[in-house]
Amino acid sequence: METHLNEDGSEIPCKVPFSIVTPHHCKIEDADEEMKDSGDENDVSIPEEEVKLLKGHSKEVYVCAWNNKKDILASGSADTTARIWRVRSDPSKKGATPTTVLPHQNPATTDNEEVSVIRWDPTGNFLATGAVDGVARIWTAKGTLKHTLVQHKEPIFSLKWNKEGNFLLSGSADHTAIVWDVAAGEMKQQFAFHGAPTLDVDWKDNKTFATCSSDHSIHVGEIGTTQSIRRFDGHKNEVNTIKWCPAGRLLASCSDDCTAKLWSMDAKEALYDFKEHEKELYTIEWSPTGAGTANPNRDLMLASASFDSTVRLWNIEQGRCLHNLAKHTDPVYSISFSPDGQYLASGSFDHYVHIWSVSTGEVVKSYRGGGGIFEVCWNTKGDKIAACFDTNNIAVIDFRM
Repeated sequence: METHLNEDGSEIPCKVPFSIVTPHHCKIEDADEEMKDSGDENDVSIPEEEVKLLKGHSKEVYVCAWNNKKDILASGSADTTARIWRVRSDPSKKGATPTTVLPHQNPATTDNEEVSVIRWDPTGNFLATGAVDGVARIWTAKGTLKHTLVQHKEPIFSLKWNKEGNFLLSGSADHTAIVWDVAAGEMKQQFAFHGAPTLDVDWKDNKTFATCSSDHSIHVGEIGTTQSIRRFDGHKNEVNTIKWCPAGRLLASCSDDCTAKLWSMDAKEALYDFKEHEKELYTIEWSPTGAGTANPNRDLMLASASFDSTVRLWNIEQGRCLHNLAKHTDPVYSISFSPDGQYLASGSFDHYVHIWSVSTGEVVKSYRGGGGIFEVCWNTKGDKIAACFDTNNIAVIDFRM
């Protein structure tokens, strides 16, 4: 239902849109909401001249991702299109941002479909998109359709390129994961590990990967094998996100059971079970630090974001919480580390992007947009942050310290 009822039966609209792409968290309209603030942020507010609004989508923008070679931003929306934006270096510069529209029409039914996930390949030359009809597509950076990948029977929830860029991994509500041969534009192998929707997938290396599901389990698979080579059980509710650490040594997971866990291929049980969050965890993110990164001399950390409106930073070696980042007032759907690992951006349905110092746990910059935020992401240079909103727009924030 998209409405809530008073005791007398009258309807109160819920301000959070319903979607198959994102989980629903109810929030009732509050007449005094515009009077509320996320805290005193006068000294850290990002001025409007340092923000560029990208307008063009006609419905909610669910996902955004920077090209890892150029200042090109991709976005995916409920309006059945993805877009590629060529972002100017100066956010205050007037005029429209050049954009290429990527339509998502089902090849069998000719229906237009919501775009649920987007992902650039390691070279920055190709963009993968997934839609709620189960069709994945590969586009060039200029917006030319290269391959249409048809095999999934239900919405695609996750897409990941391996490091070599020769395979694309997809996870779907049809319970399966598929490895696609990118050069051939065809399925290499389909994996049926789960008894419920596959919510996320992630590569460990170029041939080994993990999948997680609404069935509460995590599986590790390998190209060429039909059975999973490792199964991790321990979560008590659906597992929303999984991510291998940069070195591929540890696997992090988060769940609707309000916990995040760390796993190793050398152990059946979780190495750590982080229980400090009070509500469901939607996403986790590894810092770009430690072994296997461009910042090898800095400690590896894990960030977790929850419907309890907080973000937590975890020390991996000691298994403890370093900082509880508690300034948001609504669920936090997305977090993203800066490329140097010194800052963490968080986006919430309270309309705020907060940028935190990883070392101190303090907010250093804040931006309030015009609606709920589905995703935030940093560009490769670390001088821009993109945030996509349920108000159909994308904000590109110029980050200066």
